[in-house]
Amino acid sequence: METSAFAIDVCGVTKKFGSRTVVNDIAMQVRPGEIYGFLGPNGSGKTTFLRMLCGLLKPDAGSGHCLGLDFRTESSEIKKRVGYMTQKFSFYEDLTIEENLDFIARLYAVPQRKNAVEKSLARLGMVERRRQLAGTLSGGWKQRLALAACLIHGPQLLLLDEPTAGVDPKARRDFWEEIHKLAADGLTFLITTHYMDEAERCHRLGYIAYGNLLAHGTVAEVVRSAGLTTWEVTGSNLPALAEKVRHRPGVEQVVAFGTALHVSGRDAEKLRLSLAPFMGNEHHWTQIDSGLEDVFISLMETAKDNFS
Repeated sequence: METSAFAIDVCGVTKKFGSRTVVNDIAMQVRPGEIYGFLGPNGSGKTTFLRMLCGLLKPDAGSGHCLGLDFRTESSEIKKRVGYMTQKFSFYEDLTIEENLDFIARLYAVPQRKNAVEKSLARLGMVERRRQLAGTLSGGWKQRLALAACLIHGPQLLLLDEPTAGVDPKARRDFWEEIHKLAADGLTFLITTHYMDEAERCHRLGYIAYGNLLAHGTVAEVVRSAGLTTWEVTGSNLPALAEKVRHRPGVEQVVAFGTALHVSGRDAEKLRLSLAPFMGNEHHWTQIDSGLEDVFISLMETAKDNFS
């Protein structure tokens, strides 16, 4: 076992299915106790990367360590130290919350199993619902059960694959408060998400599209490295304006944000010259700081599809 300053420290990770490369030469370093957000469109390779890290899928290339263990040759040991929460609720719906947790504790041969289940129920506020069938739970409570099951064997790393999809805003907020508490205690997280507000709650981010890691760092670093200039415009008949400016030189994206449009491009001067003829009294134009969503839409639109 090799000691490392990182909970995850891998490079060159690659996976192909037939002629299609779904994860292409990815490097990632995640510190202990860090919440690392992994973002990208559907089919970008996020889930495949997570499955390789925890030993569910064998990479075609790559080297490095997960929790100090070689992620290619010591996957069976890594599995014991990792909690993996899948996109789809994957527990027995005809068992109660308590029975599901007891079953998972048996799988991991958790010592003092019943005590571990009791602590798990109490930790996530499920004591009063312990005898409720999992299949009758709302999305938010299913999420709590899934998180409790991931934690019951005392993992050092949690891999969460779009854990809040289909969950209401309050349940999402409560979930992220719990995540930050756990991280403060030293637990490491790699979380895939599509929500920009969740991305901004992460300590650092990586953005993957069509198998390639296009950006990584803190939110500020990712936004700055994109070099994107954004103008916000308000006024009447914005859909018509959007069509007029969409294909102008220097305009890379035009996106509706509430009652405004965001018009963005990487060449600030070319963008300004193209928009100047439209900056009359009918609309109000303001140059603003580009947001994370502006950056990620830009990255997605300029990425090359790997389907073929």
